[in-house]
Amino acid sequence: MIERTLVKNLYRIGQYFPIILLTGPRQVGKTTILEMVSKGKMNYVSLDDLSERALAKSDPSLFIENHQPPVIIDEVQYAPELFSAIKLYVDSHSGQNGLFWLTGSQKFNLMKEVQESLAGRVAVLDVLGLSLAEINNNPNTEPFLPTSNWLQEARAKPQKPLNVMELYEKIWNGSFPRLVSQHNAERDIFYRSYMQTYIERDIRDSHNIEDSIAFYNFVKATAARTGQLLNYAELARDVGVDPKTAKTWLSILERSGLVKLLQPYYNNVTNRIIKTPKLYFLDTGLCAYLTGWDSPKSLEAGAMSGAILETYVFIEILKSYWHNGKEALIYYYRDKDQKEIDFLIEANNTLYPIEVKKSINPPAETAKNFAVLDNLNKNIGNCVILCLRSSILSLNREVTLVPIWEI
Repeated sequence: MIERTLVKNLYRIGQYFPIILLTGPRQVGKTTILEMVSKGKMNYVSLDDLSERALAKSDPSLFIENHQPPVIIDEVQYAPELFSAIKLYVDSHSGQNGLFWLTGSQKFNLMKEVQESLAGRVAVLDVLGLSLAEINNNPNTEPFLPTSNWLQEARAKPQKPLNVMELYEKIWNGSFPRLVSQHNAERDIFYRSYMQTYIERDIRDSHNIEDSIAFYNFVKATAARTGQLLNYAELARDVGVDPKTAKTWLSILERSGLVKLLQPYYNNVTNRIIKTPKLYFLDTGLCAYLTGWDSPKSLEAGAMSGAILETYVFIEILKSYWHNGKEALIYYYRDKDQKEIDFLIEANNTLYPIEVKKSINPPAETAKNFAVLDNLNKNIGNCVILCLRSSILSLNREVTLVPIWEI
C-alpha cells in the first residue's frame, strides 16, 4: 500500500482536535487515509448508504448512538443535520480529541455548516490524488519552498530522474490511487465511469442541474482551458449557456475539488497587475481524458503540452502543502505589459518566483521576467525554473534550474 504524506500529519493533528474533516474529490483516497491512521480501532459508516443517510438526517442523535465515537463518517455532506449533534457530543466530552473523523466531497457546502456549528472544534484538511513523491514511496516531509536549505538538501538527495515520455505518462494517467496502483489498467473506463457517477450522483442530485449533457460539455470546456486566464463569457459561449450559469457551474467544480482558481499576486504598490484568476484542473489524467488525448505521446506532442505540464507542476506544489496540513500561499504574476511569472510562493514575508519550462536546458533569458518583482517592495527569495534537466544547476546567484520531479 502506498504511504500517504497526510497520514503522519493526521497522527499529529488528531491529538489536538476532537473533529477532523478531510475534504477532496471522490476517489482520491480520503477514507483509506483515515483507515491507515485509525488502524481498525474506529467505527466506520458511509452516508453513501441510503439507510444510514436517512437515519442521520431524521434522527442525528440516534445515528451517533448507533455509531459510537471514535468514528469515521464518510461523505458527511449528505447529512448536514449531523453537525449540531456532533457539536453536542463533543461539548459533552470536553477534553477528548479524535472523536469524529469526517470525509466530504463538497468542501464549500460543508464549510458553511462547519463554521456555524463546529468552529474551534474541527481541523479541516484538503487531500488530492497521489503526489509523485508518494508514488515513488518517498512522501514529502515538508512543503515545496526553494530556500537555500531546500536546494542544498535536494542536491544531496536527488530524486530519480524521468525522461519526457515517462513524465507525460504520469501526467496522462493521472493521480487517482486506483489507476496508479493498477498501472493504467482500464484508464478510459475509470474516467468515463467517474464522470458519469459525478454528474449523476453528485451534481444532478445535489445541485438540481437538469441538462446533464450541457454540464458535461462545460466540464470538458473547462478542462481545455487549464492553465489559462479565466473568461466566463468565452466559457459560456462555447457551451451555449449564459455567463451567470457558467459562473454557477464553475463554482460547483470548485466545491467538488475538480478545479482551482489561482489568484494573481497583488499589492498596493503597483496598479499595473492583472487581477483575473487563472483556472487549473486538479487532476491531469482526468483533464487529458476530457480533452481527448488518447496517449501520453499525443498529449506530449499536442497543443496542450505546455499548459498541462504547468498544471501538473501546480498540482504537485499544491499537494506538497495540503498533504502536510499546510496552507498554500501560491499566486501568479501578470501585468499589463504582458510580463508573467507562472507561480509565486509567499512565505515569511518573501516571494519565491517559479517558472515552468518544457526544456532540458532553458536559456538564461527565461528568467528575465523575474526582474519585475523588484517593483513590489518585497523580499525576493531564490528564483527557480522547473524544467526537464536531470539535476539541479545554478544559472547564477539568483536563478536555479530544478527538475520537476524534485517538487
